[in-house]
Amino acid sequence: MKTARHKTDLLIPFIQLVTDAGAIIGAFLFSYWLRFHSPLVHLVPVTKGFPEFHVYVLSSLVVFLIWAFVLKSLGMYGPNRNVGAVDELILIFKAVTLGMLIVTAAAFFYRGFSYSRVVFALIWAFAILFLFVVRFLLLKIETHLHRRGKHMLRGVIVGTSPWSLTLLERIRRHPGFGIDLLGYAGDNPLLSGQIACLGTLAHLRRLVETHHMDLVFIALSKNEDTLVQECMNACAGLNIGFFMIPPSLELMSSRMAIQEIGGVPMFKIKEPAVTGWNRVFKRTFDLVFSALALLMIWPILALLALAVKLGSRGSVLYRQRRVGLDGCEFDCLKFRTMYMDAEAKTGPVWTQKNDPRVTPIGRFLRRFSLDELPQLFNVLKGEMSLVGPRPERPHFVEQFQKSIPKYLERHRVRSGMTGWAQVNGLRGNVSIDERTKYDVYYVENWSLFFDIKIILKTIWSVIQGENSY
Repeated sequence: MKTARHKTDLLIPFIQLVTDAGAIIGAFLFSYWLRFHSPLVHLVPVTKGFPEFHVYVLSSLVVFLIWAFVLKSLGMYGPNRNVGAVDELILIFKAVTLGMLIVTAAAFFYRGFSYSRVVFALIWAFAILFLFVVRFLLLKIETHLHRRGKHMLRGVIVGTSPWSLTLLERIRRHPGFGIDLLGYAGDNPLLSGQIACLGTLAHLRRLVETHHMDLVFIALSKNEDTLVQECMNACAGLNIGFFMIPPSLELMSSRMAIQEIGGVPMFKIKEPAVTGWNRVFKRTFDLVFSALALLMIWPILALLALAVKLGSRGSVLYRQRRVGLDGCEFDCLKFRTMYMDAEAKTGPVWTQKNDPRVTPIGRFLRRFSLDELPQLFNVLKGEMSLVGPRPERPHFVEQFQKSIPKYLERHRVRSGMTGWAQVNGLRGNVSIDERTKYDVYYVENWSLFFDIKIILKTIWSVIQGENSY
């Protein structure tokens, strides 16, 4: 059965490999020129002679093979990878850094030639830059083709879980995923009228062959335990992919792993969040980043404080009780953006769009999230982290914990100035249930690179200004 996957399985990875080769070799040659034949020579004199050009050319070919292997091991070759620019940059950073460590170790043991350490540093930097540029352009081209309906993977939904409708909406909202959902099989009242019914489950194999399907998405409800095996039996021998949305999706948000105790196999579905050395790394990152940020932006903070003071009557900083790690309360700092006693009549309420309580300067601060900058002091004190679930007021925590599953899981880590929910557009007056799912995912899947990724995404999110009021 010839499907869309066969058209892209080799073409796109081959293009990725060729452009990566150009980027890596280009980084070598540009670094060589910059170190030995550019004006940089006058700033950093060459003291050990000028190496022959062909040595670096041959070295670049060897290094490319090593780095290509590292890139492959990180899953960076293949069509329909569904990654964003920030994710790609982080993967490139990991791959180039690991590849450079391997190359440096090999160069140390090879005594036939002495490589310049300055050139190695330049190669590391420019390899990241060049690879990101070519990869970013390829992602844009691939996304453009998907939006035009080309090189798409065809899919069908099976099962009656409510997540089947969510899956349909997400894929329709992001055509860049490269997935074309043609319809569903069986009986699904949620999808009726939303997408075509292609037939019954009894005819799954025939409709998969007829429509040249690449993917089958099985959205299980609690009473459909045998559906996965039935679908796989029906499509036995067909070269297609199966994805399963389990009935208890909340349990799957952790990094599930199979573990055995005394020969008894079991799923480990939850463990303490950010413990041991991970906690040390996260806290160190918070301290260093927040301290450097305060040193660099203190003139901006002073100007903003002056603007708030001159803009309306009242204090510059606004202290608000919030709930953080382990349910402990603390005073969250913000630049005051509302008139004095804004909640005297209403009590604790969320800010609305075009809220009359917000001052003119406050509207500007909220638009670019500048009112949150004083929370860097909360980070230094250890009350908050740079990245984590946004802290909420005790009044709302009491309400939400009663009606929203797993809401209190957010308090297993320090609250953050920004979070996974915020960079996915869930800012302001949006669904708390949806926001909580993103927060819990962050808690259970934390890593230092995940924090860096969120910080980079936050910059773009602030520029867009979605739901910032």
